[in-house]
Amino acid sequence: MDPVVDDLAAQQAELESVLDGLSAAQWGVPTRCAGWDVADVVLHLAQSDELALGSVTGRLADVALGLAGGEGPAGTVDEGADALVTRQRGAAPAELVGRWASGAARLVEALAAMDLSTRVPWVTGALTTRLAETWIHAGDVADAVGVELPPTDRLRQIARLAWRTLPYAFGSAGRDMSGPVAFRLVGPDGSPWELVPDEPPLTTVRGPAAELCAVAARRTPASATTLHGEGPDVDAVLELVRTYA
Repeated sequence: MDPVVDDLAAQQAELESVLDGLSAAQWGVPTRCAGWDVADVVLHLAQSDELALGSVTGRLADVALGLAGGEGPAGTVDEGADALVTRQRGAAPAELVGRWASGAARLVEALAAMDLSTRVPWVTGALTTRLAETWIHAGDVADAVGVELPPTDRLRQIARLAWRTLPYAFGSAGRDMSGPVAFRLVGPDGSPWELVPDEPPLTTVRGPAAELCAVAARRTPASATTLHGEGPDVDAVLELVRTYA
C-alpha cells in the first residue's frame, strides 16, 4: 500500500485501541469539540469516512443526501458536520464503534486499490486530509478520557499537508502571502523535517512538528508552543495554518 494509506490504517488502529477501553460513562464525556461528547466525535468520523468513501467510489452526492436525510446543504463545513451529528446521534457505543470501524476499513481498502493520483470531488489532499482528521479526533477522544497518545512519524504527512495548503489558508482568510514559506521542523524522534519550497523562502517557521500540527489542527494556540521563525509572515502563518477546509 501507499505509505499514507498505511499511516491512515495505523491511525485508525490507534483510535480503535482507545475506544476499546472506554467505559459506558466515558462515551458521554464532553470533548474539546464544542457541544460534542466522545460518541459525537466518533459518529462524525464515521460520517466523514462514509463521505470520503462515497467520493472515491463516485457516490459522494448519494451518500451526502442519505446522511442529511434529503435536507439541503448547510452554510459552512462546521455547520454541516454539526447538523449531521445532531441528526444521527444516539446510537449505542457498540453500534457506533461497529459503524465507524467498518467504514474506516472499507475506506482503506478502496484507497489501497485505487490510483491515488485520480482526482475526486473532495477537498485538497483527500487521503492526507482523512489521516489528519482521524489523528485530530483520536486526540480529542484521548484528551477527553485522560489517555496520552505519543506523537509518531505519521505527523510528517500532516505537517506537509499544513505546509502545502498555506496558500489556501491565506486565501480563505482574504490575506496575501509575502512569498514562499519553509517549515524546518523537528520530528518526534529528533530528526529534522524540512519542508522547503523550490524558491528561496521569505518566511521560515521552526520548532517541533507535533506543536505545528497541533496549531494547524486548531487544538493548541501558537502562543502556547515553542514555534518561532523569521520573515514577514511568521505570525500570519501561525495564525492561519490549518489541516482542514
